[in-house]
Amino acid sequence: MRVCSHLELGDRLDRSGIGAAASHQRRALSEHVEEVQVVAEPWAGGSLRGGVSAAIRGRYPLRDIDVVHCNLPGPAALAIARLARRRGVPVVFHAHVTSEDFAGSFRGSTAVAPALRRYLRRAYSLADLVLCPSEYTKRRLEGYPIDAPIEPITNGVDLASLEGHSRLGEEYRRRFGLSGTVVFSVGNVFARKGVGDFCRLAGELQGTSTPAVAPGDGAGYEFAWFGPYDTGPQASSPVRRWLRSHPSNVTFTGWVDDKRGAFGAGDIYLFPTHEENQGIAALEAMACGKPVVMRDLPVFREYYEHGHDCLLCADRAEMREAIQRLAGDRALRERLGANARDTARDHGLDQLGERLAGIYRELLERNTSD
Repeated sequence: MRVCSHLELGDRLDRSGIGAAASHQRRALSEHVEEVQVVAEPWAGGSLRGGVSAAIRGRYPLRDIDVVHCNLPGPAALAIARLARRRGVPVVFHAHVTSEDFAGSFRGSTAVAPALRRYLRRAYSLADLVLCPSEYTKRRLEGYPIDAPIEPITNGVDLASLEGHSRLGEEYRRRFGLSGTVVFSVGNVFARKGVGDFCRLAGELQGTSTPAVAPGDGAGYEFAWFGPYDTGPQASSPVRRWLRSHPSNVTFTGWVDDKRGAFGAGDIYLFPTHEENQGIAALEAMACGKPVVMRDLPVFREYYEHGHDCLLCADRAEMREAIQRLAGDRALRERLGANARDTARDHGLDQLGERLAGIYRELLERNTSD
């Protein structure tokens, strides 16, 4: 079975959650499912130029593939979907993008979200099947509505890519001047991700004494956000404001060359996001055995259990209480971290690959019977 796992603008999205999810799919299939051959480029000749050249010569512009799986509904993906369906090739769109989670990401994103919703409704409806990261996202899409079946599937977590994270912890703490209890987040700095509450919590806990989580560290809370940020015209005003003026115990590291260093350096993972389809970085923190504090969103209730593998908090006051409780209770940190590792294993690439392969087989069998 030849499957095209396509990501439009892949070279620009390699640092994004969409890029990580597409990479997870390819590795899950290539490394764990023998029957599937993964190709990233659907065009004849291996490039868009080759596809155009084939079309000019009156030939079919796509390669010989059995299933098309598009991870971003851009213009190229829509063209690929239409061409594939004319040949009876099943088309899967992966709904990593919704208008709700796009809002609050960049300057002006909230204003254009309604128009994006209309576009996504038409784009996703081209598919034979729409995959999405959660039941929560499925309900969102059903409200658009989408004229295609919708099925939730985890984005997965690459457990192997996180091996050795603890060995990098001290190096990254020294690099960014971190000590005491390090409350951290990983990923792009967006208003939607809760950067405002992240900084406000840091200010509220600044100067508060705490038992040292890491041996040899002094008391106190440090907050570190590991991930890229924009300061140009495309950045939202809340992000620019917090980057310019934040409590002194907050560090915005920018892009880090090895994500394992971030997970090694941090003690308590804080995820105050306001809207999410799943949250790959939170799963990565769990895979590293970190205690996780998250905003209590419906999507998280699907995958995680409060008091078992994380602490879910309704507001900033509950987040502050959870952070202080974890900082002072080593047994609680260890119990939540151990259970979180078990949760992350349920989202491993081996299971993701088998699930995807099963979905592709069902689509091909359905096409054959039709």
